[in-house]
Amino acid sequence: MSLSPAPQLAPSRRSFVRALPGLALASSVLASPVLAAQAVQAITVYKTPWCGCCGAWLQHLTAAGWTATVRELEDLAPIRRRYGVPDALASCHTGVVGSYAIEGHVPAEDVARLVRERPDAFGLSVPGMPAGSPGMPAPADRVQGFQTLLILKNGATRVFASHG
Repeated sequence: MSLSPAPQLAPSRRSFVRALPGLALASSVLASPVLAAQAVQAITVYKTPWCGCCGAWLQHLTAAGWTATVRELEDLAPIRRRYGVPDALASCHTGVVGSYAIEGHVPAEDVARLVRERPDAFGLSVPGMPAGSPGMPAPADRVQGFQTLLILKNGATRVFASHG
């Protein structure tokens, strides 16, 4: 009695079987809220209706791969209070990524780092409106160096990144 060879899988089925480990990894990534948030890069931005630089900052974020939902409000103070942003660090717009506040002209790479590192903090701020920061274009001779501050839960800040 001779044994016949095992039937060969059709190429499409063989490809599917080979892909199973990758599909399992992909489903675990999507099931993880942290990894899913990093993959999507979604931000909600609260801004005043009359501000022009907010649109330029939004262009900076979207060029870096962020998807923004914009909410226009005449008073951003309640949003800042909700997310722990002190008045001294206030700006014309406040972004929200998960539980973090993004106040002012924070570079997209700093926002991505915040989401990746997940420090125990309220969020990030670039106080004032430094010339040359994202959304605040300036001639080369007027560009200012600036710092992105991490807003700690005790209300203090520390330098998160230096630019320029």
